[in-house]
Amino acid sequence: MTKISLEIKVFKEGDVYVAVCSELNVSSFGDDIESAKESLREALEAFLEECEAMGTLEEVLEDAGLVKVKENWILEEPVIKEKIALSC
Repeated sequence: MTKISLEIKVFKEGDVYVAVCSELNVSSFGDDIESAKESLREALEAFLEECEAMGTLEEVLEDAGLVKVKENWILEEPVIKEKIALSC
């Protein structure tokens, strides 16, 4: 079985929590953090199943910055990761 490891972020927007997987541009929401995460998991599974059915799964994952290591897909680790502030 292939495993795909993704990063997610959860934000509070008003009365709901929004869970986002930026790499695949998939998001969902819930009344609390756990329900937002579960809803996102379901959305990601549906998205990936559809990609697989269309024969585009590997291309989508590669375009999202994932690399295949044996049977698993993982996010490529950057050499450096930091935040910068810009003035516009």
